[in-house]
This record gives sequence, structure tokens and C-alpha cells, in this order.
Amino acid sequence: MKSMTGFGRGEKEAAGHQFTIEIKTVNSRYLETNLRVPHQFNALEGSVRSIIKENVARGKADVTVRYVNHSREQGEVWVNMARMQEYSRSLGEAAANLGLENDLKMSNIVNLPGVVESESPDADMEVMEPILSGALREALEALDVMRLREGENLKQDFAAKLSELEAHVLAVEKEAPGVVAGYKEKLYARLEEHLDKTKLQQADASRLEQEITLFADKCCIDEELTRLHSHIRQYREIIEKKEPIGRQLDFLTQELNRECNTIASKSNDLEITRHALAMKNIVEKIREQIQNIE
Repeated sequence: MKSMTGFGRGEKEAAGHQFTIEIKTVNSRYLETNLRVPHQFNALEGSVRSIIKENVARGKADVTVRYVNHSREQGEVWVNMARMQEYSRSLGEAAANLGLENDLKMSNIVNLPGVVESESPDADMEVMEPILSGALREALEALDVMRLREGENLKQDFAAKLSELEAHVLAVEKEAPGVVAGYKEKLYARLEEHLDKTKLQQADASRLEQEITLFADKCCIDEELTRLHSHIRQYREIIEKKEPIGRQLDFLTQELNRECNTIASKSNDLEITRHALAMKNIVEKIREQIQNIE
């Protein structure tokens, strides 16, 4: 089990070319990759996305690629005087119009877009691709370690919640048979009280049995309890799988919630209602945690 939340960093250098890659992931229904790559390596973007897709099934991944050239092949750097003058003029006019002090300095202008320009030698993609891929795979390995560690914590939490849920299911199973018997006893008690007050001699026994049968059918939760046991068993099997399981758990959690709701709506017993509400609360907590499982 893997969490969708994590962070990984990788760095590789060869022949003076250094790549540093950072990956941050958060939960998302599908795989979303936001990639920031230096423009000279746009040709490698497809390869980067492909490697990420091989390692991350779903989640929102923010990927930042940084490149430093330590080799002797450095490009030329120059100052774009025309653009610098235009910035100076425009900012000076803006300061005058707003009645502000014009405290513009050289250090401010050189950081503006397009003032300092450079021309780097063309990068050899065949040389760069394995260096970049190495840094990327290192970042993904670090990311995987964090996501697995968080996933293990979530698995233990699920196991505890499933045991708690199962305890309530067993308690409801124990209470359920007594519901009809209790209803029958109360019905006959009310009937005797009614006959005593009205001085009537007898009641229609077949009508009473029919009423009890209808009640028993209406409040029967045997099927719901059987399905809950089945869902809990499936849940325990799924969280042990070595593959992305988030969508399976999401569906199964909906089924758990449906059975709990049905039991709550059918219940005519205060104790069963209490357990049903507790089960719904546990399932809701599980549902919230599921949103972060790959």
C-alpha cells in the first residue's frame, strides 16, 4: 500500500553536466504531472513523463528539473541595453505618476526578464538523457520510500478500524434475533392491556402473527450483516496487495457505507441503532483516509 503524498530528490552529474530533480506528490483522482524543465531540454519532456507514469499510478506530481553546466563549454552572456533603458524609462514614469520615490537601482533592473541574456551551446540530448533519467529515477526511489512508509501507517490504521467495525457487526448480530421476540412480547402486552380495558374476550391470532411476520421481514438485516462480513474480509485481502488499490478500496468503502445505512434505517432497536451509527462513523473515517491511497 502506498500513500499518494510524498517527496523525493535525486541528483546526477557526468561530464560536467549536473541534474537535480525534486518530486512532490499529493492526492488526486488521476495522475497529473506538472513538469518544470529548462527550455533547452524540452525534447526530453516526453521521456520524463513516461518514466514518472511507470512509477506513479495516480496522484498530482509537481516535478522540478534543475540543470547546471560545470563544463568549460559556457555560452556568452550580455546585457540587453535597449530593454534595460525601456524598463528604466517606464518605471521612472510610473514612479512620477504615482508620486513615489524613484529608487531604481542596477541590481533591480538586471533581475527583470530579458535584461541579462545568454546563449548556451546546444545540448546533446543523447548525452543528457541518461544523466537526467538517472536523477529522475533516484528522486522516484526516494519518493517511493516515503510513500510506502506512509502507506504502511495507513494500512495499520485501516486494520485497527476494520477490527473495530467488525466488533460492532458482531454485536449487532447478537442483538438482532431478540428484536422480533421483543416486538412480539410488547405487542402481546399491549394487546392484553387493550383487551382488559375494552373487556373483549379474544383477539384475532392470525392477524397478530401476520403483523409479527411483516415486522420481522421489515427489520431483517441478515443479508446486510452477511455482506458486511464479506466486505471486511475483502478489505483485509486488498490492503495486502502489492499494486495500486485506491480505486478498489474506494468502491468497497461505498459498499460498507451502504450496508451501514440500510441497517440504521431498518433498525427498530435502540442498541442496534447505536451500533449502526458507530459503524457509519468508522466507515466515514476510513473513507477520508482512502482519498490518500494510490
